Amino acid sequence: MANAGFPLLLPTRIVCAAFFAFCACFPGLVAGIRKDIGLAAPTMCRSTVQGRHLISDDNGYVCSSLSIDPWSRCCPRTGSRFSCQGCKLDLQCCDSYEYCVSCCLNPLRTKDADVLKLKVAKPVTSGTYRNVFDFCMGRCRHSSASVVHENAYASDFHHCFLLQQNSLGSADFGSGPRLDGINISIGRRGESCSSVCRAKGQSCVPSRLSVLNKCEILQRYMRCKSGCFSSLGQDQPAQVVDEAPSNLNPGACLYMQMDERLTCDGSHQHTRRLCPCA
Repeated sequence: MANAGFPLLLPTRIVCAAFFAFCACFPGLVAGIRKDIGLAAPTMCRSTVQGRHLISDDNGYVCSSLSIDPWSRCCPRTGSRFSCQGCKLDLQCCDSYEYCVSCCLNPLRTKDADVLKLKVAKPVTSGTYRNVFDFCMGRCRHSSASVVHENAYASDFHHCFLLQQNSLGSADFGSGPRLDGINISIGRRGESCSSVCRAKGQSCVPSRLSVLNKCEILQRYMRCKSGCFSSLGQDQPAQVVDEAPSNLNPGACLYMQMDERLTCDGSHQHTRRLCPCA
């Protein structure tokens, strides 16, 4: 019976031996079959969640909330990276949160070394930012520096990522805009600087009005959407309100060429003053 089964086993042994000999001659083919059979690591993004219509991811792309990948949370890489659409680069401020974050993420504008040493808040126990994306998301949100009278924005460009530090080396979010120790405040329509500062428990500093009496300063804190012009008036430096008569150039900022005539008590029914308080 053993001899009867031998002819059946012989072909099988021959086939196996031939297969292993073939594999020994062509090892690359066998290795090629097993190479790269795993799936590539998925790309995941962090993204903003503040806006209803736009989203910015941590790669610096901005997209609509409908076009973002729901699984990876990444924007399509079809638009401009690090876009500064709607931003004033000289002020480092933008009119939308998402484009502020995108613009801020540009490594040419925001350096890791500058950001990672900043504290998130003023207290000594506060931690520092973990990465540039965290900094940009936090910095581009509104702060008290962008709000006037607690219920209105000082400018359309109220999303800013400018690096600001206080004496503790932390990011300065709550102290409001300052210039040489002066609190810069924007008054209501028809309000004098004396009244503006008094409402804050401070006093107007007449000697510092000349510091604010410049177009570059006015444009930093006010819209000045109709330009900036020299004028005569004790209410300056100031901005003409949008509701003013057309002949008064609504939206324009005004400064006075004669600094010695500047006063804290001046006011005009159609302007809002820029005031130095201390």
